[in-house]
Amino acid sequence: MPTPFAQASAAELQRHLAELTGHSAAHVRPYGKHLLIQMHRDETVDTVARLTEVARNKYTAAFRSHTGRWEPLPTPAADLKQTADLVATLLAPYLEP
Repeated sequence: MPTPFAQASAAELQRHLAELTGHSAAHVRPYGKHLLIQMHRDETVDTVARLTEVARNKYTAAFRSHTGRWEPLPTPAADLKQTADLVATLLAPYLEP
C-alpha cells in the first residue's frame, strides 16, 4: 500500500500534468518509490512514463520504450513540478488523449 506521502505526490503530479497538457486523461499511480504516469484511452491503460524519487523531493524520469524497457530521459534530478514540465515537454505526443 502506498504511503500517504506517495499518494500526495501522485495527486500533485497529476494536477501538474493536467495543467500542462490541458486535459485530465493522464493519471498517476504510486508504485513503491515510483510515480507511474498512465494514459487512459478508450478501454485501455498505457503506462507511458515513471518518475523515481532519488532524494527527498528530487525525481528522475524514464519512459517505457516499445520493447517494454524503461529508458531514462535526459533530464537532471529536479523537484516534482520541474520534472513534470520536462516530461510533458519531451513526451507530449504520448500524453495526448
